[in-house]
Amino acid sequence: MANQSQLTFQDASSPIMEELVEFHDHALMVALMICSLVLYLLTLMLVEKLSSNTVDAQEIELIWTILPAIVLILLALPSLQILYMMDEIDEPDLTLKAIGHQWYWSYEYTDFKDLSFDSYMTPTTELPLGHFRLLEVDHRVVLPMESPIRIIVTADDVLHSWTVPTLGVKTDAIPGRLNQTSFITTRPGVFYGQCSEICGANHSFMPIVVESTPLTYFENWSSFLSS
Repeated sequence: MANQSQLTFQDASSPIMEELVEFHDHALMVALMICSLVLYLLTLMLVEKLSSNTVDAQEIELIWTILPAIVLILLALPSLQILYMMDEIDEPDLTLKAIGHQWYWSYEYTDFKDLSFDSYMTPTTELPLGHFRLLEVDHRVVLPMESPIRIIVTADDVLHSWTVPTLGVKTDAIPGRLNQTSFITTRPGVFYGQCSEICGANHSFMPIVVESTPLTYFENWSSFLSS
């Protein structure tokens, strides 16, 4: 859960988010080196006497042509690797279907016979003590930790987006189309998200709450709701 003065990402709770945070730090280091080099050259030009030898220097032209290409390769390779990892879905243990409505989410556990529910934002007047305003829901998505989860996302009316930052998941919900992605929660906890696609007047009142639990707790919870 992010705090008011936080400048960095939320703590990663999935392998994909860990890779995204690592790539972010890698890209920032590359940008820092570029800015340092440019600042050094600008300072050198201001304090040193200019020399005419650099006007037609082919060596320098070769360097400032090849060096940016190397930098782009250093950024492109890990970026492409993460993109392929995010698209890979390998024999999930559980499939969850999320359907966006104006302005709530419906969930269906397709591996179970009668396990589906609607998830509405909890009104402020009914919010339990210690829960987060505008982020808590009446029915949380409960998922087993350390298990591959496939989520299928669609919408019933307009565009929505199922987004949970700490899991590194952001999938558009489009009417008449099924989008899918996968993730693995690496630790137990409660993870918050919101619809990230402007979908109307109450767009900011479509929270998402994912509760990652041990497998035994999930089995008891699913059995209780299915009965």
